[in-house]
Amino acid sequence: METEVQKEITTGIGNASPAKTIPILLTVRELNLGGIERDVTQIAMRIDRSRFEPHVASYQAEGIRFEELSRAGVPFLHVPFTSLKSPSALSAAMRVGKYFRKHGIRLVHSYDTSAVFITPIARALRVPAVLSSTLGSRELLDSRSHRELRWTDKIVDAVVVNCEAMRRHMIDDERVPSERIELCYNGVDTSVFYPETVRKPELGADGSFVIGAVCVLRPEKSIDLLLEAFARVRHLKPGMKLRIVGSGSELPKLEANSRHLGLQEVCEFVPATRSVPQFLRGFDIYVSCSRSEAFSNTILEAMACGCCVVGSRVGGTPELTGEDERGLLFQSGDAGDLAAKLTTLIESESLRRAFGTRAAKFARESLSIEIASKRMAEIYETMLRRKTEK
Repeated sequence: METEVQKEITTGIGNASPAKTIPILLTVRELNLGGIERDVTQIAMRIDRSRFEPHVASYQAEGIRFEELSRAGVPFLHVPFTSLKSPSALSAAMRVGKYFRKHGIRLVHSYDTSAVFITPIARALRVPAVLSSTLGSRELLDSRSHRELRWTDKIVDAVVVNCEAMRRHMIDDERVPSERIELCYNGVDTSVFYPETVRKPELGADGSFVIGAVCVLRPEKSIDLLLEAFARVRHLKPGMKLRIVGSGSELPKLEANSRHLGLQEVCEFVPATRSVPQFLRGFDIYVSCSRSEAFSNTILEAMACGCCVVGSRVGGTPELTGEDERGLLFQSGDAGDLAAKLTTLIESESLRRAFGTRAAKFARESLSIEIASKRMAEIYETMLRRKTEK
């Protein structure tokens, strides 16, 4: 005989016009500028409200994404948690449990290491479906977080990944059974990220040919490699500029390296900004130098804006660019190879435009946020349905 919980879930996902939406909770450590924070926010705001009632929980109640969620009216749970060993851990857990019961949460999806704290609570309170995500290589984590996430892999119903490369990482390196992995590619809002309607002039007196990057300035983004490669190709076009948009701990080191390479007059560092689409539409070539990447939101956004993309051959980047279909790939860590790919593109306007056109079409038709949110809804419904069938 079905329990009352099972009846409610079945009613919510079995009818064409569900009588009651299913309350779900998406969790993330913070809600500022990172790609994972963007993913949570996009799904929370775009998932079908006739089927699901999204809530978001985070350790911090501030940041750009927090403001977006607030404006969209998405219910939010602030969990003032710092460490499992902290005196605040128990009160934070009680706050989460109370919220689960009050709102009748039926599915919990933790997008990052917040799973370590949230997942056991959800399991203890018998939340029907519990998911986690792996949206980047776990090799970047500290050893403790890595061990803790491996433990959560054993108690969640599924691990959601954002590309085939991460699926292989979870199967081969983390030993998660393939049947417990669900794939949902990231999506881009093509009403915000779209190509420039007026063709940009090839080169203006102000140095309008721009090679650019947008990222959080962390070591794994390898922006120093871009500086080195740019120094090798800067002579190919008079007035060519390098523009790096983002903030982070690597900024002082990168600024010093720029001066060392004699690039201070042609290299501009722009702090993290909300105006990313405008910057992307101003780039002639977008470069991603990451030595570790899953399915890069900024590469996807650059493609949606019609940028010609060059990316390091890591993670899910080949899934985005294809093999010389929608951009070029270079060997990770090889400044010479990057400089060679840049040279090819700098010298061929027709190739840049062809890559940009195909990239924008691919992003619009295959990787829109509407497609991603629909796929995530399908995953949630599948997880809930499996619980009712047991």
